[in-house]
This record gives sequence, structure tokens and C-alpha cells, in this order.
Amino acid sequence: MDNRYVQQFKKGSLEMILLCLIGRRETYGYEIITNLNEKGSVLGYAREGTVYPILYRLQEGELITCRMAPAAANGGLKKYYSLTEKGREVLNELISFWSGYVDCVNGFIADYQKEGALK
Repeated sequence: MDNRYVQQFKKGSLEMILLCLIGRRETYGYEIITNLNEKGSVLGYAREGTVYPILYRLQEGELITCRMAPAAANGGLKKYYSLTEKGREVLNELISFWSGYVDCVNGFIADYQKEGALK
């Protein structure tokens, strides 16, 4: 299978997934990446170079906000992300769209498996 199709599909859903993770509770980048790697094995290995640009876009779009807080481990600062009201509204719209999208795609898959796979 050509991996670029899978990669493109995964890229399209990462923003919604990050909004879901941030929407549960205030969180920071490393925790987000850890969650993706633990619970999202089908997504592949999440890297900083993939996650942080999305976080920056979400912040520019005013869907998330961040605050700096002292990091207990090294005395530096840690950036904590939280969902804005606009972000919550957009996430709810994305979830609604996703539900319909999944139903639609599953319908096409079922038709293919019933009719097209027999050829």
C-alpha cells in the first residue's frame, strides 16, 4: 500500500484529535504527544515536529490558548494549553461532521465489501 494516502488521511484528523485532548483538561505539549503515542497507535509515532505546528495554528485561530507556568522538574517554564469557547464550538462542529462522515464512508465500504469485492 502507498503510505502517502494513509499519511494524508491522518493529517486531516490530527487537529480534531488535539482539540479533543486539550478539551478534556488543560495540558502541555509533552503530555499531548505521550497521549497520542499511547492511545493513538494507529496514527503512528507522534513527533514534536508534527504536533507543535498544529498547536501553533490552533492558537493563531484562537481555538486554544496557552499560559506559561513553572516546570517542577527543571525549574524552567512549561506551556499549558486550554480550549477557548471558540475552540469548543469548532470542536463540537467537527465532531458532528465526523459522525456523519464516518457513517457515509462506512456506507461506501459496506457497499464495496458486499458488491465490489466479489469481482
